[in-house]
Amino acid sequence: MEENERLMSSTEVVGDEEESIRPGSLDEYIGQDSLKENLRIYIQAALQRNESLDHVLLYGPPGLGKTTLSYILSHEMHTNIKIITGPSISKPGDLASVLSTLDAGDILFIDEIHRLPKVVEEVLYPAMEDFEMDVMVGGENGQGGRSVRLPLPPFTLVGATTRAGDLSSPLRDRFGIISKLEYYNEAQLSAIIARSSRVLGVSIDEDAIIEIAKRSRGTPRIANRLLRRIRDFAQVLNNGVISKAIVDDALVRLHVDSLGLDEVDIRYLRGIIERFHGGPVGLEALANSISEETTTLEDVYEPYLIQIGFVNRTSRGRVVTEKAYKHLGIHHPETLF
Repeated sequence: MEENERLMSSTEVVGDEEESIRPGSLDEYIGQDSLKENLRIYIQAALQRNESLDHVLLYGPPGLGKTTLSYILSHEMHTNIKIITGPSISKPGDLASVLSTLDAGDILFIDEIHRLPKVVEEVLYPAMEDFEMDVMVGGENGQGGRSVRLPLPPFTLVGATTRAGDLSSPLRDRFGIISKLEYYNEAQLSAIIARSSRVLGVSIDEDAIIEIAKRSRGTPRIANRLLRRIRDFAQVLNNGVISKAIVDDALVRLHVDSLGLDEVDIRYLRGIIERFHGGPVGLEALANSISEETTTLEDVYEPYLIQIGFVNRTSRGRVVTEKAYKHLGIHHPETLF
């Protein structure tokens, strides 16, 4: 199954319709309370000084609201936002053309900033520190020219990454505000689902909200995606009302279990149990055995399985816990490890 086809993936896919339910201000934003309150202070201080907000680095698993927060920062600072992704910027000229379009106070949001090429990353250093940009003038085909430093208006760079450890130290050190987004608890997800249902005009019972929250893997993006899919079943089977019975029926049909695990998660866990006797197993061996990329396992599948205590990362490799055996209904063998 392709990652972008997976219902329980926390990565954004076409059809998520994030714009329609995205909160527009810090007051509307649910969760990440400590980060939210700190940002509120940073924003107020910057506005009082009539300065641009300091550069912000947001990191954490996908689907927790990094892009949403960038839009909110733009709204709260009363400025414009330009959005690009690290993989889309392949050479320095690509980034220079983006930087040249910024106005004073604008926010430049770079998603997957850890994937910027090193040569492109170096263009950011003077832009972030001194609001200046080096451009080559003269010469032909990049030969015989000279570097000229041009001024840029003060702007705020907001970088988002799921792999903060992959950022180079020189780039990471140039961010004044560095914050990690945490998984959401059930109460926060319930509040998000209730708000999204109001925005979408969906009638939903309280116990149905709680059940969706339980199966949303601590991730708002997944909660909202489940809500939209369950809405379809409710429309056809229950006159548009989402009840707990409709939620249970829909998620059985969608192969999502009581903890929000889907077929891919089960295949991952069974791969370790059945092929490697529960582990430990190295990441590459595991990835090859279930035909997945190592980065996909690390960034997408494992964070939630580790969070709920189903998998441990050890120095010898991945190990499935007794808790996971019990959930799958598989006898847990006694081991010496």
